[in-house]
Amino acid sequence: MIWIIFSIIASVVFLTLAHSGMCRKTSNLSRRDSASAIYADQIGEVEKDLERGIISAEEAKAARAEIESRLKAIDRQSDGGEPMVGHSGRVLVLLAALTVPALGAGLYWQLGSPDIPSQPFAQRTGEQAEARKIADLAVRLRSRLEADETGGPTEGWVLLAQTYMRMGRFGEAADAFEVLLDRPDASSALVSQYGEALVYSEDGIVTPKAERAFDRALELDPSNPAATFYKAVGLEQAGSPDKAYDLLKTRMEAEEGFRPWMESFAAQLNRIAPSIGRAPVDLAALAPSIPGPTADQVAATEEMSDEDRQVFIRSMVERLANRMKENPSDLDGWMRLGNAYAVLGENENARNAYGKAQKLAENLSQTDPRKAEIARSLAELGA
Repeated sequence: MIWIIFSIIASVVFLTLAHSGMCRKTSNLSRRDSASAIYADQIGEVEKDLERGIISAEEAKAARAEIESRLKAIDRQSDGGEPMVGHSGRVLVLLAALTVPALGAGLYWQLGSPDIPSQPFAQRTGEQAEARKIADLAVRLRSRLEADETGGPTEGWVLLAQTYMRMGRFGEAADAFEVLLDRPDASSALVSQYGEALVYSEDGIVTPKAERAFDRALELDPSNPAATFYKAVGLEQAGSPDKAYDLLKTRMEAEEGFRPWMESFAAQLNRIAPSIGRAPVDLAALAPSIPGPTADQVAATEEMSDEDRQVFIRSMVERLANRMKENPSDLDGWMRLGNAYAVLGENENARNAYGKAQKLAENLSQTDPRKAEIARSLAELGA
């Protein structure tokens, strides 16, 4: 069906341009004819001014001579050239009418996805119904919270705000978080979530209001990685990439071991580094306790054959998988296992591991970098 529509559109455009090009020869005046008509009007105006006494006879004579010289100049420029210009213009129009649709179809065939089936209407209506259901639940939840004489429980407002974030209604999410800012139980994580909602509502810009939120979050907990990350983003946007780089790197170096959010920090650091002449960041060097083989194990693998080395690596992954069966609530462990399977090329097992991590991460704040890392990994695995 899409090719039929494209063909009809291309045909209509071609016929319209072709008709315009073919008819232009008889409908348009030549440059000389147009100029003659204009200059004839100007000479008539000169004669009228002379009759009314506005100009003298000498001035009228000079004006007529000037107009006639301009007309002669037009004659010299247009002799022999006009038919060729009109013909070439029509040829270009017709060529464009033919080649543009052809090139567009070729590009779509190479870069588009003509073989992907259209989404069933019933499925689209189902998604729309689900979205309306969530929106209705959010409205009812907000009504109950606002009607609560005590102001509504903090957990309820957080749930409402996070629901708005998932719906893409970032301004309303920020309003819901803002209700909680003056409460005694307002934690650093909550304040940084408020700041993140403000950033999202401004299309990624860290406004002064958002910056104040991240400053307060860091006052409550200087180790808050999300607040540090967005604080660095704000510094870069304000024209201080060096300060942003130092802030991120200092925060990473303060950790004794690996944390999943470090990958997001390292990616941001390595994006900033080339513009300020800094060296790329080696995540393994900054976080030496990233789970992995020991130095002795690495040395042992150097003496192994490729087959033995693969068996050794797989045995380590299997031991990690067995540990995860004993401790299925270890979010970081599932992420490590998913990464290990991806390195081995076992994409299905990697997707399953990251899927378990994603379920465990559902209750995390939107600012936790692990959520973005899991989503990115699943996207790379085609999930």
